[in-house]
Amino acid sequence: MATTRTAKAHWEGSLMEGAGQVALTSSGIGTYDVSWASRANEANGKTSPEELIAAAHSTCFSMALSHALAGAGHAPESIDTTADVTFQPGEGITGIVLSVNGKVPGLTAEQFAEFAEDAKKNCPVSQALTGTTITLDVTFAA
Repeated sequence: MATTRTAKAHWEGSLMEGAGQVALTSSGIGTYDVSWASRANEANGKTSPEELIAAAHSTCFSMALSHALAGAGHAPESIDTTADVTFQPGEGITGIVLSVNGKVPGLTAEQFAEFAEDAKKNCPVSQALTGTTITLDVTFAA
């Protein structure tokens, strides 16, 4: 069964001087301020499309990795993933670095890295972002 999730953005003014908000309408969990300055410089308490992509990517990757590990009989104790999405004004998103640390009993670091690489390639958000360079940094606690 397919699901659709919705966010709604409202913007007022020009790109450089204007500001807006993005609402996570499907879940209703919040509305967040956005501005060009918070996207191109410091966040200053506001979010950006890149931060929202980072949230989606780190979550999707962790879910895909957990699913693959459990399916192979290696349910993880924990998976912690950070996604760093780099935005360059005038160029756009120039890269994403996924950093994952996993604790999976019964696996070697090499095996975990193989599962992580597969999750990087196959999680739905990675697949949606195929035009972007995605790199992976793996650490492992046996």
